[in-house]
Amino acid sequence: MGWSEDMTDGGGTRTDVLRASPPMFESRLLDALSRVHPAVPVLIFLPAIALMAAWSLSMLSVPATAGLLIAGYATWTLFEYWLHRLVFHFEPTDGIGARLHWIIHGVHHDHPNDPMRLVMPPAVSVPLGAGVFGLMYLIAGHRYAPGLGAGFFAGYLVYDLMHYYLHHFAPHGRLGRMLRERHMRHHFQDDTKGFGISAPYWDSVFRTSARAKRSSQ
Repeated sequence: MGWSEDMTDGGGTRTDVLRASPPMFESRLLDALSRVHPAVPVLIFLPAIALMAAWSLSMLSVPATAGLLIAGYATWTLFEYWLHRLVFHFEPTDGIGARLHWIIHGVHHDHPNDPMRLVMPPAVSVPLGAGVFGLMYLIAGHRYAPGLGAGFFAGYLVYDLMHYYLHHFAPHGRLGRMLRERHMRHHFQDDTKGFGISAPYWDSVFRTSARAKRSSQ
């Protein structure tokens, strides 16, 4: 049985396990905050992206803002790769470190089809995003940080929605099928490969590509 059969099985025990994650916290409130509808990042970050882009345009030309958006997006793709590789897959074997790993990412690998645990909870994404923007502001200054931030958070939004899509839909286009195959290989064949979800080219650069030779059947 291959990974595609595991993911598209019509309702057997394995499918139930992949989909239904257990409570993460004893507190019902904390557990509820850990479960997020995929529309939530859109409602939070899309207005922020629009405001940052408008802020940038109030100070800079359209070409300059466009260049900052591209630079911010490129920064996100690297951030996505290294966050996934170094933080999400830092796996202590016991103690509080193991518990934190399971909360941050382990639960997703144990139950990858839970629709309410496929996007980052705002309790994490908003403070993390604020910290990233603050760092951009310190480094790039008030003129350039808004455009960079808009591109960075646009990249994050694309990543979050793409991650949800790859788990719950079967893409028909060549690019979508390739992205889904890479990510499913990461989940079901080798989780030390395939860290770039929306930007898989970084896996090729850093030699962690999840693409394997197809076995003859």
